[in-house]
Amino acid sequence: MDIKEVISKGEKIDIEFKSWKKIKDKKELMKIITKEAVALANTKGGMILIGVEDNGEITGCDNYDIQNIMESIYDRTIPKLFTDIEEVFVENNTILVIYVPKGSTLYATSAGEVYKRLGKNTKPMFPEEFPIMQSGKVNNDFSNVIIEDSSEEDIDSLEVYKIKEKLKIRDPESTLPLMDDKSFLKDLHLIKEKDNKIKLTVAGMLFVGKESSINRTIPQAEIIYLHYSDINKTEYDKRIDLKVPIISALDRLTEIIESSNYITNIQIGLFRLEVKDFPKNVFQEAILNAICHRDYQSNGAIYVKHYSNKIVIENPGGFPEGINENNIITHPSIPRNKLIAETLQKLKYVQRSGQGVDIIFRDMIFFGKPLPTYSTYSEAVTLTLKSNLEDKNFTKFLIEEQDKNQIIFSTSQIMILKYLKDNGTITLEDASKHAQLSLEDTQGVLNELINYGYVERNGFKKYILTEKVYYSLGDDVGYIKDKEIEYIRAKDMIIQYLKKNNSINNTKVRELCGCSERKAKYYLDKMMEEALLEPKGEKRYRVYLLKK
Repeated sequence: MDIKEVISKGEKIDIEFKSWKKIKDKKELMKIITKEAVALANTKGGMILIGVEDNGEITGCDNYDIQNIMESIYDRTIPKLFTDIEEVFVENNTILVIYVPKGSTLYATSAGEVYKRLGKNTKPMFPEEFPIMQSGKVNNDFSNVIIEDSSEEDIDSLEVYKIKEKLKIRDPESTLPLMDDKSFLKDLHLIKEKDNKIKLTVAGMLFVGKESSINRTIPQAEIIYLHYSDINKTEYDKRIDLKVPIISALDRLTEIIESSNYITNIQIGLFRLEVKDFPKNVFQEAILNAICHRDYQSNGAIYVKHYSNKIVIENPGGFPEGINENNIITHPSIPRNKLIAETLQKLKYVQRSGQGVDIIFRDMIFFGKPLPTYSTYSEAVTLTLKSNLEDKNFTKFLIEEQDKNQIIFSTSQIMILKYLKDNGTITLEDASKHAQLSLEDTQGVLNELINYGYVERNGFKKYILTEKVYYSLGDDVGYIKDKEIEYIRAKDMIIQYLKKNNSINNTKVRELCGCSERKAKYYLDKMMEEALLEPKGEKRYRVYLLKK
């Protein structure tokens, strides 16, 4: 761990700075440190850096006793909180790094005070928050927590009816809509019985709760829509606050976005394909993904920022552990709110849990749009979807090939084809990184594209699009240019080798250029045609010399 890098990023939900030298009363400092340790344990765990000022200035520690600090935190917490402390030396100063684990239960100070982290600040927790917070820690799925302050009166029967009617359309074979309302909600785990009384889970409140009940029990469960005009892209000209059930929120957002979702027509044979600025299934998947993965213990809202050329969705809560921008497409899904994700799957709003990001990337590229972009911050994730249509010919090519060959391109295949269209060549390593696959799986995808006749090996351990793809994309000279560049590079390498060695053979050319035996022969024959080489010997013993 680079402690200077941690400090440079400032305080955040799991990082707290505390001065040692500026607080003379060390007994008071121990109370402050204990308060911060309790807040971290009740949130995500993290580190307290003692000897660092709020602005990141390193002032260090002196005359300290590590054992005394650990025991002080232990003695001042209920239940007893175990921490670990490490001395780190930075810029001639000593920093004490207190490691606080995430608690499996709620922690309080010995004075009975309970705290949690809100962004980079520590805030008190109130008694009405304890049951929800405690349940969330036990089962690790906040959406499956029972809301103690809930009853059958909080259920919006009209919302239940609407969900059942939509399910009949989405899945005519489903038997769920045939159940009575109470059985329907129990089967989805949206309600549970406790002490012979009906209680709603967090997911239940979010799917079928009355608007007033959502506001009372989960006020942070809010989606804020902001519209920006082309004239002023810094200040919104329209705002809609949605503290309504999930499906109603999705319907309302869909209605708003679709009302100004312009269409571009692509002629494919006798048919016209309508491509919208923002494909409906893409922005719906993105919104549902945000709802599934947001942190409902954070006071932040989901923001949907709508510009003429992009939609930006801001989601409170960072990526789950192990997921980042470089593996989000292929990493197994880790929904922060599992019950919400499972309910959406059962209601047929998503095909299967964890497939949303894959669909977002595939369909954006398929319809000629720029790649979606994820950005991460300490306590938020943003997804940007751009509307511009980059290349009609690419979309036309994909549709025609799927129809002709009765295949469905996978996300990884489309991403590699798109990269090749934009960049000309790709290595196995670059393809692996771009498609977010292992080298072995990436090689399999490249082999599939080769077998379909879309990609060919280009020597130098690279791959290019085949001639027929270039022509399908309307690029009559691209293939020729790539092949010529390939030959020029091979020729230069062979000449440089022969300047240092007397001769070269086919095997050495293959090794030098990373190409096949056939391609090596092509290079050598072409260089002989250009009077650059002369052969010596017969067949398997043949070598080539620079022509004098």
